[in-house]
Amino acid sequence: MTNNDKVPELTKGSFEDFVKSGISLVDFYADWCMPCVTMAPIVEELAEKFEGEIKFGKVSVDDNPELVRKFGVNAMPTFILFENGEVANKFLGAMSVEDFEEKLKSVV
Repeated sequence: MTNNDKVPELTKGSFEDFVKSGISLVDFYADWCMPCVTMAPIVEELAEKFEGEIKFGKVSVDDNPELVRKFGVNAMPTFILFENGEVANKFLGAMSVEDFEEKLKSVV
């Protein structure tokens, strides 16, 4: 995965602070997951497009099993949308940038 400051890597320690206020989208991914690799540039593009409206972060499922269990992540990629720390929506699997953008527009 590319390391992009628009989509910071979150850990168990930084996760709660990241999602506690506003709207946040968290990408649960793995480096070995081909759909995750496919979605990475789309997530980065949307992070730029929605800058100031939605915060984007990512969580490695291999490095953060506690978060994977807590949020019931069973497939990858899983995208969880948080509003003020609460799960607002969950999207599974790869999708086109247009489809993903439509899902996000519905919450801003």
